[in-house]
Amino acid sequence: MAFKRVGVEKASYETPEALYRDLPRTPEAVPGLLTHQGDLLRWYADPKHLGARDIALELPTGTGKTIPALVISEWWRQTKGVRVAYACPTDQLARQVAATAAREGVPAVVLTGDHRKWLLADRIRYDAGEAIAITTYSTIFNSSPKLDPHPDLLVFDDAHNGEQYVAEQYCVKVSRTGDEFSDTELFDELLDILAPGLNELSLRRLRKADAEAGTRESVELVIPAQHDGMAERLAAVLSGLSRPWMFRYAMISKVLASCLVYLTHSSIQIRPLVPPTQENRAFTDARQRIYLSATLGDAGDLERSFGRSGIVRIALPEPRSGQRFLVFPDLVSQDDADALTEEITRRAGKALVLAPDAATALATADAIAQPGWPVLTKDDVKNGMEAFSALPRGVCALASRYDGLDLPHEACRLVVIESVPDRDNLQERFLSVQVRAGAALNERVRTRVVQGLGRCTRAANDWALVIVRGQELTRYLLRPEIQSALSPDLQAEIRFGMENSRQTTTGDVLENVQAFLDQETSPVWREQAVPTLNTLRASFQRTPPAGSEALAASAAAEIEACALAGHSKWSEASSQANRVANLLSQGGDATVGYRAFWILLAGMWAYRAAAEGNQSLLATGHQLVFNADRTAPGAWVRALPSLPDAPPTDMPPQDDVAVAAAAGQILNQPPGKLGKRLNTMVAGLAEVSHERYEPALTELGFFLGAEASKPQGSGRSDSNWCWGNHMWFALEAKSEHKKPEGMVPHNDIRQVNDQLKLLAADRDHNGIPAGSITAIISPRLAVDPTGAIGAAEHSHLVHPDTILALAREVDHAWTDLIGKRTGQDATRFPQLVATVFAQHGILPSQIRDRLTEHPVTNLGTPA
Repeated sequence: MAFKRVGVEKASYETPEALYRDLPRTPEAVPGLLTHQGDLLRWYADPKHLGARDIALELPTGTGKTIPALVISEWWRQTKGVRVAYACPTDQLARQVAATAAREGVPAVVLTGDHRKWLLADRIRYDAGEAIAITTYSTIFNSSPKLDPHPDLLVFDDAHNGEQYVAEQYCVKVSRTGDEFSDTELFDELLDILAPGLNELSLRRLRKADAEAGTRESVELVIPAQHDGMAERLAAVLSGLSRPWMFRYAMISKVLASCLVYLTHSSIQIRPLVPPTQENRAFTDARQRIYLSATLGDAGDLERSFGRSGIVRIALPEPRSGQRFLVFPDLVSQDDADALTEEITRRAGKALVLAPDAATALATADAIAQPGWPVLTKDDVKNGMEAFSALPRGVCALASRYDGLDLPHEACRLVVIESVPDRDNLQERFLSVQVRAGAALNERVRTRVVQGLGRCTRAANDWALVIVRGQELTRYLLRPEIQSALSPDLQAEIRFGMENSRQTTTGDVLENVQAFLDQETSPVWREQAVPTLNTLRASFQRTPPAGSEALAASAAAEIEACALAGHSKWSEASSQANRVANLLSQGGDATVGYRAFWILLAGMWAYRAAAEGNQSLLATGHQLVFNADRTAPGAWVRALPSLPDAPPTDMPPQDDVAVAAAAGQILNQPPGKLGKRLNTMVAGLAEVSHERYEPALTELGFFLGAEASKPQGSGRSDSNWCWGNHMWFALEAKSEHKKPEGMVPHNDIRQVNDQLKLLAADRDHNGIPAGSITAIISPRLAVDPTGAIGAAEHSHLVHPDTILALAREVDHAWTDLIGKRTGQDATRFPQLVATVFAQHGILPSQIRDRLTEHPVTNLGTPA
């Protein structure tokens, strides 16, 4: 017979921990709460936390956050008699949570996907408060949420990646080809509307059927509020769209005028800077929102991701993670990083490949898989990782999946992670590359990397190899400010991995890898590596990145400013944006790019207020845009169209010098001669030999409008570029370095340290102009640690590909100007040169941005 359930109005458990003891757990349930899980439940039960509207619980990767979250959810359901929803990023994770709930005795129903297919019995159980609804982010952040009545408690799993899963619901994406959002005619129609917000060169490139080499990933920004009638024209097109765009447009239709538009050759994305979640009743009606995060961070990224300020935080002391041995093939002294990765994969037997995009992930997986091995993709594991876990041999390639994957113990012993995941969407890419606002993105990027590294070490007794591939990610993890923001465990593992990779032979690396793989049968790893890792770990502590405090302080003002702009309260939005900029000023150089971005928004919103009747703000708008240009690193603000009737702005003096010199050469030199010199210059910079490379480097300086020459004497730089005495570049070419293994030697770094002082003596100039730099041009990714310690702040490492890309852009710009010179007024031609140089990003102020991405001081760890 079946037992009848005898109901009571509410249970009387005082704390979630007390409830846990009475849950009807199955024999497969965990034996009991871990110590830190019990601590978290007790801290949560503090009255000040129970009464918070928004509360974040930090449980680092592998510490078991699902069970405490389910216990809290069930405690709310039983003791308060309310409805509870537990939101996961994906359907797969929702099913995993539901399985855990069933095992642990927590009544739950899965409500994901098409609401019309939800089982009526499940809906009734949620509606009546008889079971927790396990659902997805997209069910909550929806143009018409069907989880109604709305939940009283909302729990968000993996909230550290909330920006990806929340913001994408507030983004209208139109692609040229290749995905569900593809429509070439719609792309072209939107491009026509956005054309007034683009400069001539950018528009021409975007309209081409095929992307120009080197420009495929370039992101352009258009601010509809800057252009009269643009938002209305966008609305006229977007409001008439059918699936799949109609639902996304419904999410932003009320805030369209305040949205930003990002464009590449392949995609247009229209979205607000901060998602307007305050308009979503399913989200805002909750009595409490709980954010489960692997890392709460220091810079307010959680608040920006969910559009909520005042989130209370509870963080556990970080427990020890599983053990990892990191290998950096690009630092090893051998010619083929792919071959080393392939051999390690063969020995490990299986590999999980993680990359920011599907093409990269699949290409890497195909390159390292052994003949006959299956290569799985997202479609093969959409219902869970069991299909991959069960394989004796194989590779699984996934794009932008840095969390929510559990491959513990023998399921997989190797993670291959490639490229920095700092450009998950076009807004991130624009802020990262053009605006140089990396500090504002560091929190989420760092979290993705940490999550990716830990996919196969889910518990303290797990162990796995990690292969770090690619110049970009290798350099990222070399940076001291990135390392110091990580846990001591991970800092130690990165340092140990780097020291056992660079200037090491392939044979030595493979011997170490084998010792790691054999640790259950051989004592080598335990006796030789573990003591070193323990010593390193004890010497490290975590340090918040520079600018974190200012970014955290500005988050609430950013959310408020975007909300005001979303309601077309332009004057108030501009004032609040100005407040954001003032708060960001406390972050110094770390936040200067992001601060410039907010000054620009303040100016554009002031202009919109003036255009809609508040004429007193017109001058304010012009001044703020001018201030943004003067604040911004590089010249990305200047590349945007000017506001109507804006007073002309002066260029920095080094840019004036460059424009005047280039204009004179184009007007006075035979076009054929210039064309031949351009071809020779580009060809020379594509070479390795110093006989061709170094003269071409000086030619490049000439075409950049500089006084360019190779100084006489031993120990001098290979080329100096001087724009008067306003800015100098001293360049040392090491194009013949074997690439990309090894380090730049100490002597090379020491050699460049004094080049600017020598140049000042050559020019009989008192002092070195502000902004001047020295650059070592080398394919190597790292520098000698001792050299890095003694490197001057103005010294930077530049990859030859960066120089070659600059040369090709110069070739395009000069070819364009040579074709336009006929019939030009000599007095007006410099203005055309200035415009074309700015559009191609080759003004000295812009070139400096290109060449200063990798300071030498950031590329060597202490010896």
